Amino acid sequence: MKINSIRKSYIFYFSIIFLLAFGSGVFASGGDSGSQTLLTSIGIAILAASVMAFIAHFLKQPLLLAYISAGIIIGPKIGFGFIVNEHDIETISHIGLVLLLFMIGLEIDVKKIKEAGKSLFLAGTFQFIICVTLGLGFFSLLGFTLGDGNYDLLYLAVCCSLSSTAIVVKLLYSKLELDTLAGRLTLGILIFQDIWAIIALSIQANLASPDVMLILFSFVKGALVVLISLLLSKYVLSRIFRAVAKNPEIVLITSLGWCFLICGLSGYFGLSLEMGALIAGVAISTFPYNHDVISKIIYVRDFFITLFFVALGMMITNPADNPEVLIFSVAAALFLIASRFMSIYPILYALKNGNRVSLLTSINLSQISEFSLVIAALGLAAGHISQSILTIIIFTFVITSVASSYMIKYSDSIQRFLSGIVSNLGFRDIGSENKQSTYTEKKEIAILGFFTTASSLIKEMESFELTSEEGVQILNKVVVIDFNPEVHKKLSAKGIKAYYGDISHIDTLLNSGIEDAKIVISTIPDSILVNTNNLRLLTNIKKVNPQAKIIVTAESPKLAVELYENGAHYVLMPRVLTAQNLMEALITLLNRDSKDVLEEELEKLKNRNEIIN
Repeated sequence: MKINSIRKSYIFYFSIIFLLAFGSGVFASGGDSGSQTLLTSIGIAILAASVMAFIAHFLKQPLLLAYISAGIIIGPKIGFGFIVNEHDIETISHIGLVLLLFMIGLEIDVKKIKEAGKSLFLAGTFQFIICVTLGLGFFSLLGFTLGDGNYDLLYLAVCCSLSSTAIVVKLLYSKLELDTLAGRLTLGILIFQDIWAIIALSIQANLASPDVMLILFSFVKGALVVLISLLLSKYVLSRIFRAVAKNPEIVLITSLGWCFLICGLSGYFGLSLEMGALIAGVAISTFPYNHDVISKIIYVRDFFITLFFVALGMMITNPADNPEVLIFSVAAALFLIASRFMSIYPILYALKNGNRVSLLTSINLSQISEFSLVIAALGLAAGHISQSILTIIIFTFVITSVASSYMIKYSDSIQRFLSGIVSNLGFRDIGSENKQSTYTEKKEIAILGFFTTASSLIKEMESFELTSEEGVQILNKVVVIDFNPEVHKKLSAKGIKAYYGDISHIDTLLNSGIEDAKIVISTIPDSILVNTNNLRLLTNIKKVNPQAKIIVTAESPKLAVELYENGAHYVLMPRVLTAQNLMEALITLLNRDSKDVLEEELEKLKNRNEIIN
């Protein structure tokens, strides 16, 4: 079986390589009198990108790397030279660049920035400034300079200060960590980075003549474009969208027309088209049609952006001709990873987010951004940087993207290792005082891990106390064990005891006082638990407190049976409870007026303020 599997893999990869070589050869021979047409070049680029995307998919690597690799393979500098005239692809890929920045603008949630807490606001504001400052110092030590029309040092510092939204969101989504505290901080910092990138783009056009008044004037022109865009979007575009909302094709065309209108307006004021695309996206990011616009444009954007990254790959020169480029890229990648810990960890730690959240956020952002490739490509076109600087930035992107895929995948193990190091250096964690002495306050109910179900359970306990005729006080019998500092603050405000610790470690259970609890509850399913599962928790609870009644969670009937057979007293099955409530709702809606039911449900939800909303 193993030999057959290996043989099939070899056949698969050989077929892909053959398809790439044969297909590209067919396309390359299809031009008039041997000369390639634009259509021929696009065909070769898309074919190569498709093949490399398949390989990246099987190797579980980012697709952007596949597209850059495709450009290297088909380009004239390192690869087989299937495309000789790079300008064919560069022309059409520029459209992809405009659409990419339009999409980035659409995805910047202004409301979320307004609602950002202190930790997010300070980390998002100062991460970029600290990283740029560190970058200027580090790259100047490597011999890069700034001045006399040479901006290599500045571009390297700025580009290494931005992280990849596409890679981070995809990896955190696959790990179900987007809604964790570290995940929310990561996404918030990425939004702030997008704003810093917009500022960098607005200054970029005036780097050739860095006069303070000219730069200030460019900001004034940028502000004017933003103001005109906001007024048009509020009083004109919103009405147009309402009129055509039911016709998907017109929504798509209208969105693209709006994008290129603001690009033209930006160009009229002497700003870059890319800046105009960003402003166009931000101007309609708060529209109720925002997600619909994104869903319509994303496929058009993906086609053009594929060509953009293929074109970037074609620009890469052979590192064998200049080995220093590869050495500088490795140094830049190592610096970038270190700079995230030096800029993000201290801020989040000082704001009492704990070692775990502070380190996880730093790990999540340890890669260079696709936005950096955009800035570098524009810098090359403007003559601000040399070809070798663009190549260094692309190689750094490749190295950090691959490394980040594994760093985020194993982030919990890396975080535990680094937590031990920073603790030894004197950075005590939030729960360190708990670990020095056994927790002595006895509680009858222990909740292991705190997420949405536990949040709703606390709300039910509060309601029970208010409606209980005997005046039963249940919340003062509860202890919660979790390592989310936000949860700890909110529980403490309600007078509920919280113990900071990792429930996957039996030492945490021993020190948290659950050996005296009458009931121990795990409400988190295995798909969300980190480094443990409900069966392992059940085993550890029985070791610490054999007399406790244990409630655990299962996502399937088979697992529920296994948990019962191993000593669980009750197994919570969210899918069954959801189905039972849904059945009750069906019966209710069949027998009652839906308006009355709606009013009752709205009234309940409006008054339901939970710790995790």
